Amino acid sequence: MMKLSATVLDAPDAQALARFYRDLLGWPLGDDEPGWATVRPPDGGAGLSFQTETRYRRPTWPAGDGDQQMMAHLDIEVDDLDTAGAHAVATGATLAEHQPQDDVRVYLDPAGHPFCLWIRT
Repeated sequence: MMKLSATVLDAPDAQALARFYRDLLGWPLGDDEPGWATVRPPDGGAGLSFQTETRYRRPTWPAGDGDQQMMAHLDIEVDDLDTAGAHAVATGATLAEHQPQDDVRVYLDPAGHPFCLWIRT
């Protein structure tokens, strides 16, 4: 049997990024030890884990030639882009300059990982 348990994001500070996603998603903090932290959805399923990487390089989005590219991003479905976006900014996200679609908003978490808030149209 195989079961995806988490997506792991590297960061300069695992605990700080875990607290950001805890506040953004409203998920409880799970593991919290030096260099490693997790958040999990209260109803079960795969969560997010965070690992401190001392040589972490912040991704550039959208990346140009020679830039550190993102390796993955998170898609988070929301009911209202404006309300969810205001919440994301209040928890520490930054609205990305480049916005490729009308029904999606790209934000950067405090470590620079892009994530998308989107509504089903």
